[in-house]
Amino acid sequence: MAGTARGVNRKGLTKHLEFIRSCEAGGFVESGTMEWLKSVTGKVVSGLVALAVVAGGISWWSMTPDTREQVLASSGKILGWLGIVLAVPWASFFLIGKVSDLDNNLAGAALVLALTILELVVLAWMFQWGIRGSGAWTAFVVGGLFAGVYNLFTCDWIAEKVG
Repeated sequence: MAGTARGVNRKGLTKHLEFIRSCEAGGFVESGTMEWLKSVTGKVVSGLVALAVVAGGISWWSMTPDTREQVLASSGKILGWLGIVLAVPWASFFLIGKVSDLDNNLAGAALVLALTILELVVLAWMFQWGIRGSGAWTAFVVGGLFAGVYNLFTCDWIAEKVG
C-alpha cells in the first residue's frame, strides 16, 4: 500500500475513519475541557440574563407613566414590524420561485434588497418617519440588517425548495 510507504499505518487510518463515521452518524466526541467550557459558558449566559432582567425591572419601576406608555407603544410597533418581516418572504414565495427560475444572482440580490427596503420603509412609516437621535438610527440600522439577513436566508431556502 502506498499509505504505509509514507509512514501512515493502517491502524491509525482506520481509527480516523471510525471517528469520521461516528461523527457522521450523529455521534460526538466530548472531552473534559469541552464539558467545563460549556458549563462555564452556561453559567455566564445565565448570569447575564438574570442581570438584564433585574436591570429591566429596576428601569421599569423607576420610569414615569408617560415613559412606560411610550416604551409599550414602541414595543408594539416593533413586534408588529417584526411580524411583517417574518411574513413577507413567505407571502411572496411565488415571486421568489419566478426569480429563482431566472437563474441569475443579480435578480435574486435585487429581490432581497427590494424586500428589505420595503420593510424598512414600513418601519419608518410606523414611527411617523421620525428617526431622530443616535439610538433610533442604531435601532433602524440593526433592524435593517436583521431584515436583510432574514430575507436572504429565507428567500434562498424557498428558492431551493420551489425552484
